[in-house]
Amino acid sequence: MIKLSDRLAGLEESVTLAITAKARAMKAEGRDVIGFGAGEPDFDTPENIKEAGIKAIRDGHTKYTAVGGINELKDAIIGKFNKENSLAYTRDEILVSCGGKHSIFNLFQAILNPGDEVIIPAPYWVSYPVMVALGGGTPKVVHTKESDGFRMSPEAFRAAINPRTKAVVINSPSNPTGAAYTEKELVKIAEIALENGLLIISDEIYERLSYDGFKVTSIASLSEEAKKSTVVLNGVSKTYSMTGWRIGYAAGPKNIIKAMTNIQSQSTSNPTSISQWAAVEAISGPQTEIDKMVAEFVKRRDSIVAGLNAIDGISCIKPQGAFYVFPNVSKLFGRKYKGSPIKGSVDLATYLIDEAGIAVVPGEPFGDDNFIRLSYATSMDHIVKGVKRIGEAVKELK
Repeated sequence: MIKLSDRLAGLEESVTLAITAKARAMKAEGRDVIGFGAGEPDFDTPENIKEAGIKAIRDGHTKYTAVGGINELKDAIIGKFNKENSLAYTRDEILVSCGGKHSIFNLFQAILNPGDEVIIPAPYWVSYPVMVALGGGTPKVVHTKESDGFRMSPEAFRAAINPRTKAVVINSPSNPTGAAYTEKELVKIAEIALENGLLIISDEIYERLSYDGFKVTSIASLSEEAKKSTVVLNGVSKTYSMTGWRIGYAAGPKNIIKAMTNIQSQSTSNPTSISQWAAVEAISGPQTEIDKMVAEFVKRRDSIVAGLNAIDGISCIKPQGAFYVFPNVSKLFGRKYKGSPIKGSVDLATYLIDEAGIAVVPGEPFGDDNFIRLSYATSMDHIVKGVKRIGEAVKELK
């Protein structure tokens, strides 16, 4: 048997995708399963965007494009940054990739050398530490507190920095918590990063999905110095319900973007030509559908938070953005079902899907075992039924 690469030691399938696959398999077997696993809006891609994709096919835009994306899409992204974030970029500071995840992977491959550390606040998106490790670096996890709204404090950030630190990841609004940093908090983080010569990696994939008047700020927009030391990551998947179209993008210093482009040229080459033209319409076209989605997400968020907080042993803070809740379930640990104890979030998630037909994601792979993640990017009917079913399942734990 051929020995696999040492880089794959400990590498497993993304837990969120694994949970979603298990739920789908159970449904195919006829099981009644309500899924809270996938971070995928249940809304259809808006019609104007779909039509743009169809038009691209009919117009013959079905060939290779430039590796880093068509100019029309780069210009649309530049316009978006200028209008929405007060950021000025040029085409050679933009890279379009095969989804937001691809953009992040390219970045870590481009900047990391063995021994380099990347500070990642926990709870974190499950793929950050894995991608850092695959890039040859070392993830440096900084645990945040629920009482602080899951936001990394300046003191904790500063304490984690050492001579090997190369970058810090900021995901605001966040997956899995929905937490978001205020402009004042980002100023502190930027100051510390700049003082120590760190690259700021700002994952803003959920920036348009914020609630209750919360103002999402791009850390790159705080100053010219911050912009020069930041790579902004974004995409069309979440905002425009375009998960399957696979278009993400990065904006940052020319040398980093060039390196990322070179890596992409040797791996995937260009993103799908048809999806790029659809993304032009998404970013440059009417934005009214976003407001409708956000309004619906607010209703769903409020319903799921209230429902979870009504369950004995579960507490849940209200997120400021994205479409996830991250309830604390640690009070359920130690309770038993048919004599088997619930020892942590993995046990609880297994119990819920096997016994109650509810798919949630354990908090352990997100960096905090005291929690589970539920996506409310599903129908209100599923939310009401699902939370009720969770409550009934919890009552069975003695």
